[in-house]
Amino acid sequence: MKILIVEDDDRVSAVLAKILTKAGHVTQRVACGAAALDALTADIEVVLLDLGLPDMDGLHVCRRIRDRSGVPIIIATARSHVEERIRGLQAGADDFVVKPYDVRELMARIEAIARRGYLSPSSGARQGVTIGGVSIDFSQRQVVVDDAVVEVTPKEFDIIAVLARYPGVVVPSERIIREVWGADWRGFKRSLEVHLGSIRRKIARDPFILTVRGVGYRLMHGLREIDS
Repeated sequence: MKILIVEDDDRVSAVLAKILTKAGHVTQRVACGAAALDALTADIEVVLLDLGLPDMDGLHVCRRIRDRSGVPIIIATARSHVEERIRGLQAGADDFVVKPYDVRELMARIEAIARRGYLSPSSGARQGVTIGGVSIDFSQRQVVVDDAVVEVTPKEFDIIAVLARYPGVVVPSERIIREVWGADWRGFKRSLEVHLGSIRRKIARDPFILTVRGVGYRLMHGLREIDS
């Protein structure tokens, strides 16, 4: 996959590019926000974005990218406060890693987040996923646990489907609400919590949906794609 590295520290950028290339990826390195926006072409599959850029704040770059593209964005920065993570996710990032990070963790996050392009209900051969023994069929809008169909409401399925498109990745509450209800997240926060509680009771597989306090929710790991 082709990964755009947006990092103003040339040493860090070079090392990261070398590691990713060795893992079989194609990389493109830029050192500022303007160059990142210029480099955002259709063949870019993941953006690794530092926040401390010399020409503009990385959060602004993140928002600009998200306005133009649905490409997965992973923020990699030394800013470690939870407020920074929340702001990054609210700006449109899909995930957030804090420097110094373990390269193996970053690689795992890249692999997980890149799956989103294959998990859309409208994607061709991919009809669903199985996560921790829970099968989610996008075309039939069904959830199956231990060979038994679990009755979920349309909204409950929509929530599960949004999370399933980002397996192992934290999905901000406001993004779930925006995709499921198409509304401002503040007015539906309680509704989301109620629906999640109902989903957890029906699935009865702990842990299935994990809460990341102050940020959002993610599904457990262990995804397997279902082909047609």
